[in-house]
Amino acid sequence: MGTRPRLACEVRAEGVVAARAEDASAVLSAVARVPLGDDVAVPHLRTGDAGAVASGIGNSAANGVVGGATGGSAGRAKLVAAVRSALEQVCLRTREVTVVVPDAAVRVLLLDFDELPAKPVEALPVVRFRLKKLLPFDADDAAVSYQVMATSRGMVQVIAVAMPREVLADYESVVREAGFEPGAVLPSTLAALAGLSEGEIPMLVVNAGRDGVTTAIVKGGVLLLHRTVDLGADLPGESRSADPIAEPARDVPAETSIAAIAARLAAAGGHAPVDGAKVPTVAAETVIDDGTATPTGEVAQAVSVAAAYFEDTLETVPAVVLAAGTLGAEALMGVLDGAYLGMGTVAVQEMVDRQMLGPGAASAGMAGGVPLGWLAGVRGALAN
Repeated sequence: MGTRPRLACEVRAEGVVAARAEDASAVLSAVARVPLGDDVAVPHLRTGDAGAVASGIGNSAANGVVGGATGGSAGRAKLVAAVRSALEQVCLRTREVTVVVPDAAVRVLLLDFDELPAKPVEALPVVRFRLKKLLPFDADDAAVSYQVMATSRGMVQVIAVAMPREVLADYESVVREAGFEPGAVLPSTLAALAGLSEGEIPMLVVNAGRDGVTTAIVKGGVLLLHRTVDLGADLPGESRSADPIAEPARDVPAETSIAAIAARLAAAGGHAPVDGAKVPTVAAETVIDDGTATPTGEVAQAVSVAAAYFEDTLETVPAVVLAAGTLGAEALMGVLDGAYLGMGTVAVQEMVDRQMLGPGAASAGMAGGVPLGWLAGVRGALAN
């Protein structure tokens, strides 16, 4: 029917959140959240020495072998139970679900083509072929999807998403064991961005949580940047991504590439934007609502790189930073207030506001309710 299921569930390292909307306006009519313990590791792509970071404006979190660890059989059972509990609290009749997965479970890249076949059945092999040199896993065996972002004379700009079959199968099986059927699968930040209106004002979005931070820039419905930094889950046998800087997949002026901007920041001796001012030391971590912690210094660095790219590319500074994820707008504002980003006073607001909540979800954002940041992914997934 051209629409995703009206039931959505997001799996994050901190917990599972579910929501229901009755139509494409995505006014949430019911929400629920179930926390996950430290002994449950959600399926993702492992970091470490097993592969090299692929180039592209995309996820630098996934630079190794596929990992679907969920803390053994006991951890998997807890994950299934959490998904079942969250969904059963919000579902009515349908059992079909839009599943939102962590950004670390996929690779997102922006690609440029001279031309691309109009028919998806002909275009998909072309996209898959391009991804062979950009992915740290087998592109032929991966689940691949794409969307044309913009077209101009002699140029087709495409966003491509790739996910190893093993990781996709892990998420699908967890949902099915919980008694539901996955009808669509979306990565967290792209799901959140789907809830934005396609206005001409460029937006900087920060999706931060315990295990990773993704920064994205959107203008007029076109994705200009998608960059994920792994904050390190410290799982057995895994390590934090050593180099979170990803080169743009498309040809861009050298001075506006992510790597070039990052090099300028490093040369400045801090997390500074183009002008070279250093970032004051910030707290090592910020405790979020459920007691877990996010490495805020690395979040500030990720945002500073994105803000510099924003200014270099669009020749202006972000008017506002939109917060998604478990860190939340208030905590993110505290992180950014302690760091010089070259943006002046940083205005941060939640992607989900109270106008997006129906009577059945009115407690969200209130004491004891589901924090608004948790709802960005599921709300965007339901907005179609």
